[in-house]
Amino acid sequence: MSLPPCPKCQSEYVYQDQAHLICPECAYEWDPSHAAIEDQTLTAHDANGTLLEEGDKITLAKDLKVKGSSLVLKIGTKAVIRRIVEGKDHELDCKVDGAGEMMVTAKFVKKS
Repeated sequence: MSLPPCPKCQSEYVYQDQAHLICPECAYEWDPSHAAIEDQTLTAHDANGTLLEEGDKITLAKDLKVKGSSLVLKIGTKAVIRRIVEGKDHELDCKVDGAGEMMVTAKFVKKS
């Protein structure tokens, strides 16, 4: 019997444990009798409601203070989204011009 690859990491080393299938590489468990996994891509929207994606270029829509520093990021500062993460406060992992890598809240940016 051929088992399907892991839907999370596409590993072919899947094994069955009673009604569940288990991937030994990423430790993901799922029930093959249920429907396919829902799309788990994270989304974020900018200040104008535009959908943001990884790799998008953005600009800051307001001056932002950097926590734990006296640095202030000015309005219009450009950044590139490296990835979108799940979180309450900061959804965007960005590379900000002049400041380096940092997390930014999506509602304070605009897509360029």
